[in-house]
Amino acid sequence: MSAAQVAVPDFLVNVPYRIWLALAVLAFGLVLAYLTGVINRRLLRRAGVPEVIEGTAFERTAREFDTSTVRILAKLSSYFILAVTVIVALTVADVNYLEQFWSGVAAFLPRLFVAVVVFIVGIVVGDKAELLVAERLRGIKLPELGVLPTLVKYSVVYVATLIALGQVGVQTLALIVLLAAYAFALVLFAALATKDLVASAAAGVFLLLRQPYGIGDEVRVAGERGVVQEVDLFVTHIETDGEEHVVPNHAVFREGIVLIRE
Repeated sequence: MSAAQVAVPDFLVNVPYRIWLALAVLAFGLVLAYLTGVINRRLLRRAGVPEVIEGTAFERTAREFDTSTVRILAKLSSYFILAVTVIVALTVADVNYLEQFWSGVAAFLPRLFVAVVVFIVGIVVGDKAELLVAERLRGIKLPELGVLPTLVKYSVVYVATLIALGQVGVQTLALIVLLAAYAFALVLFAALATKDLVASAAAGVFLLLRQPYGIGDEVRVAGERGVVQEVDLFVTHIETDGEEHVVPNHAVFREGIVLIRE
């Protein structure tokens, strides 16, 4: 038997058993990480997630990079399993500095994974909420409402960001201060942006209760003359010469109504 043939078995025999066990753990973790990604991707697809988030800004951005939100979430779960596997393998291999590593990075890793997932889900939910609100408000032709979908989106993203920051250990006091500042700014912005909207709603309640004019009446209001087609909480629709005028109810209430009887 040659020296080369003897050297290889001797080298393998001299490798500590814990190294072999660590390699086995690593191999098992690689397979588990792959299967976790595949299973999560299939579960998300069966749950109808791709159809729900279709058209959101995050999904469109992901498509530009030849991927999707479902794939990103599935890969994150795979990477998390892989990172845990590496840590366990190093623990089994009895690396000298691993105790300090485990107390630091290893304890931080699950929180980081949850924070990233929460942030991504927050962005996707915010995008979807923006689309839903915009769809609901499409029939209301008031400029003040145009900002509401964006406001809803960034509110959801902001809350998700706060939760994600909390997962990675940001001080609670800082989160409370940020939340209070955001809530104050939101209330102030909403008050400034929707003051005419609130006035229109209040005037609309009065008009719907008193009914000074109704559908089919010819009126002149806010400089527009025509036949009333619809009256809702916020606006009055007036049609004249093939044109439809949408008059905010606060303008009707402020400038008065002229009923035309011919």
